[in-house]
Amino acid sequence: MSNTAGNGAVLVVGGGISGLTAALEAAEVGNDVFLIDRNPYFGGRVAQLNQYFPKLCPPTCGLEINFRRIKDNRKIRTYTMTTVKSVSGGPGNFTVELETAPRYVNSNCTACGDCAEACTDEIDDAFNFGMQKTKAIYLPHEMAFPRRYVLDKDACSSECLEAIKGACKYDAIDTDMKAETFTINVGSIVWATGWNPYDPTKLDNLKFNSSPAIITNMMMERMAADNGPTGGKILRPGDDKEPESFAFVQCAGSRDENHLEHCSYICCMATFKQMTYIREQYPEAKIYVFYIDLRTPGRYEKFREKLMDDANAEFIKGKVADIIAEDDGGVTVVAENALTGSKVQQKVDMCILATGMQPALGEQAGALGVTTDGNGFVVSEPEKGMIAAGCAKSSADVYTCGQSSTAAALKAIQIGR
Repeated sequence: MSNTAGNGAVLVVGGGISGLTAALEAAEVGNDVFLIDRNPYFGGRVAQLNQYFPKLCPPTCGLEINFRRIKDNRKIRTYTMTTVKSVSGGPGNFTVELETAPRYVNSNCTACGDCAEACTDEIDDAFNFGMQKTKAIYLPHEMAFPRRYVLDKDACSSECLEAIKGACKYDAIDTDMKAETFTINVGSIVWATGWNPYDPTKLDNLKFNSSPAIITNMMMERMAADNGPTGGKILRPGDDKEPESFAFVQCAGSRDENHLEHCSYICCMATFKQMTYIREQYPEAKIYVFYIDLRTPGRYEKFREKLMDDANAEFIKGKVADIIAEDDGGVTVVAENALTGSKVQQKVDMCILATGMQPALGEQAGALGVTTDGNGFVVSEPEKGMIAAGCAKSSADVYTCGQSSTAAALKAIQIGR
């Protein structure tokens, strides 16, 4: 199968907020656009947030309107569960081989949910970072675009598969679906491949797996979200206790030559934002923030000042050396106060690791002819027809990603003209 849309066409790799923005900006001035994402839905990391800067909006604010614009624009062709296998040619005339993984659910799906009700097998809910289980056939999340179920066939018994097929009155289940490889011809490529949270299990001193009371900042986002695993209630995993004290561990993996050497930029702001989540539910809870430096540039300085004035919040400048699981379900955070030189041992009910942003493209970049910097971020090379956007380019907040993606689209549409 081959798709040709002319040399002015743009391939946007990644369908998060950056990819959506770049695709729309390019299409709305008349260019054909191919928009792909490896996930079974578009929306990326923003879809997993409870709120995002600068207005502390829920994801529906930015995503719903973009999804509508995508649906209404005939210039944009969308492909989920799709990855780039190879790139050949050059600016103005790329040939790109793509592969779409089997969804095992066809376009007849109306998202009625009858299949999930009949499904007897469960898997970890990846969208909620494994904090709950979901059926092996599932809608990724309530805002999912496209709004179509996806089946994890390998997780199902033959009896479960038969039950799922029998429950679907629209003949939407296709367990014989195969991976599909096809090529497209485009003039330029925008890499909006985004980021992954750094793996907390690699941080030996922070002992992520030693206690369910230790979570990551992205897990906190899901917990605080109304459509999250706890319905928006911040509770300690494991025993559902309402926490009376919290610790935030900044730079969890960032600014560390053994892990991520770069500053992930958004982690400090994310922690201050998550303090507001806590304050909405627990006005008197104690909050302890362990940090190396606090970086909240520009417009976010006043936001930081307001939260640092919180009488029940304490900020400790010092790198965390250890986290000790306690018998009562809490943890003790051990650090050295860099200002006083004293050792700190602070017991809390719950601990949040501010894990860093790791570029998602990773080792695939070299094989696809994409240049990356020393930290793995994509380097824009307009002369080669390759443009980086959003967090594929550098750690950034949503607002900055929007600006970056608009700029990437403007560069992309000039290539090959």
